Amino acid sequence: MNKKHWISPDHLGIEAVMAALTDGTTLGLSPESTVLIRRCRNFLEECLDREDQLFYGINTGFGSLCNIQISHAEIEALQQNLVRSHACGAGEEAPAEIVRIMLFLKAQSLSYGYSGVREELVQRLLEFFNHDITPVVYQLGSLGASGDLAPLAHLSLPIIGDGEVYYRKEKMKSSEALRRAGITPLALKAKEGLALLNGTQFSTAYAVWCTHHAKRLSRIANRCAALSMDAFDCRLSPLDKRLHDIRPHAGQVQTAADVLQLLEGSEIARQPKVNVQDPYAFRCVPQVHGASWDAINYAVSVTLTEVNAVTDNPNIFSEGGDILSGGNFHAQPLALALDFLAIALAELGSISERRTYQLISGNRGLPAFLIADPGLHSGLMIPQYTAASVASQNKQLCTPASVDSIVSSNGQEDHVSMAANAATKAWRVVKNVETILAIEWMTAAQALEFRRPAKTSPALEALVAQYRTIVPKLEADRILQEDIAKTIVFLQEQL
Repeated sequence: MNKKHWISPDHLGIEAVMAALTDGTTLGLSPESTVLIRRCRNFLEECLDREDQLFYGINTGFGSLCNIQISHAEIEALQQNLVRSHACGAGEEAPAEIVRIMLFLKAQSLSYGYSGVREELVQRLLEFFNHDITPVVYQLGSLGASGDLAPLAHLSLPIIGDGEVYYRKEKMKSSEALRRAGITPLALKAKEGLALLNGTQFSTAYAVWCTHHAKRLSRIANRCAALSMDAFDCRLSPLDKRLHDIRPHAGQVQTAADVLQLLEGSEIARQPKVNVQDPYAFRCVPQVHGASWDAINYAVSVTLTEVNAVTDNPNIFSEGGDILSGGNFHAQPLALALDFLAIALAELGSISERRTYQLISGNRGLPAFLIADPGLHSGLMIPQYTAASVASQNKQLCTPASVDSIVSSNGQEDHVSMAANAATKAWRVVKNVETILAIEWMTAAQALEFRRPAKTSPALEALVAQYRTIVPKLEADRILQEDIAKTIVFLQEQL
């Protein structure tokens, strides 16, 4: 059933954005936002009638060309030229899901009435979203300051009938897609090209997607850890509330409580233990997973602020009668948060891979590589290799992007955030951690088979029973890539 989401000044949440991608939601412009947009545009047009004043990017050139005045007759051509000249993206295409988030966020940012665009321009972004017209945007090209210029230029090209799009999942020239959808290209007016290209919507779209999935992966990591703890015959003492009350980091306290609840009623956990202590990958789950959870929440808070922000330049304050040039397009907050998020998620993957390694090592009464006849069969030897390879790539991806800056625009833009690179790296880390956790779940479920007839908790037994309808117990060697792929889907759907 289709739903309607109204673009408005009300606070916009990450989950609302993500839900709009999956439940057939259409976007509309609220009456409140319409009033704000029209008021700001009217003020800008009044200002432009005073030809003696210079306003950056409105009647001047861009970047280091900011002191060159543009005649009133050339203002519209300036905006068209801006979009075309800045469409210099490279590399792989951004995922369609990310681009649709960009459309949503760009419309949201322009709707607050500080950007000077016409109502028609915002409506065009909403039409693209509603008609499933997804511009082709490339992952490389943004420095994360002066806006995500190249990606947003590619997002904007179809508005003027240029560039490429996916229309109902088919790639084509935007002019053809607009023809099929019955939409006429827009001629951009003063300030509109600049408002479209200035902003952090490329980096923010990735941040929305990454933080949404990071929270899900954190929950999955706790379930994987709980199952592994029982499969490795671990003690429950590291989850005791008293330990965490004397070091009360919020994520640590919450993780310990969550994992303890997942293991409630476990026969294996209640059995007498031979080992006095467990390896860190099991014993320190609250501390490691908890720290990552706290970092994820920090990234969420930064992302929420950016989702509800105005990030183009200059900004127009019609009530005060001012047009102010500033730096809200500088994505340093996102760059730092996305680097931190990637590191936090990589740590979830790193400790998960160590639990997988311990489970296949032939310790604590488990057979080597979790197969009944090791030697003839390799069992789960090689999935751990895969997990190690992916965990290693994550470490490489976690080199911070935000510590880099390369001067551009002839020295005018002399410090940039590199947030876009932080964003695309974080996206890859999310995907990688999903694979690592799937391998741990597959390994822990197999190890559990060698603890029978003892059972883990009712909650985990129910999940394992569901999982076994999709991935059966490993009795002899088979193609495990297929098992890993099925496990990823299972965890996505069940957890």
